[in-house]
Amino acid sequence: MSELFGFLDALASNNNREWFGEHKNEYQQLRDRWTADMQRCIDTMAAAEPTLRGVDARNCLYRIYRDTRFSNDKTPYKTHFSALISPTGRHCERACWYVHAGTGECALYGGVWQPQGPLLRKLRKAIVDNVEEFREIINAPAMQRLYPGWWGRQLKTAPQGYDKNHPDIDLLRLTEYGKAHALTRRFFDDPKWPEKAAELMLVLKPMIDFLNYSIDE
Repeated sequence: MSELFGFLDALASNNNREWFGEHKNEYQQLRDRWTADMQRCIDTMAAAEPTLRGVDARNCLYRIYRDTRFSNDKTPYKTHFSALISPTGRHCERACWYVHAGTGECALYGGVWQPQGPLLRKLRKAIVDNVEEFREIINAPAMQRLYPGWWGRQLKTAPQGYDKNHPDIDLLRLTEYGKAHALTRRFFDDPKWPEKAAELMLVLKPMIDFLNYSIDE
């Protein structure tokens, strides 16, 4: 992983096709090792999360090539490696997990990203209808210690159909339901980091289960 971060640092300073072409073999070797590490992480999680059994890490990894069509930033490559862990790989509209290791950020994530309006409304209703259960999940000691806050955009006022003085307005104002655990590069120095990452992400399993049950109900 130190070699991976060294490569990403160099890429950040030379984010062009010429440099990347000259270092394509190095990139491929690092991606192969990242794939193997993510497979270890997924397999470890699968022991407690049966829906991940048989998931191929190659289907969870994101490409390093940026989509620059609608961005003012025209640099062609991402300066991070990442993977979205779900039963369907990186193509998932349900609650799932995400691993990010890059030049500017290293973190573990879990939850529902940018749900569309109908799904967001369904999640809000499920949370309000079962708020004691949901708060018990998010206020569990391990959750509070490792994932204390929410990430993502929040409304400035109450969503349509709810009063601004609703007792659960703190949850209703969320437009995404996700948690993040920040990491440093030193975390990846441990040869067993994939297993440790799996252990950290499994802390989110009760919340992931609640959200997916609500989606499927």
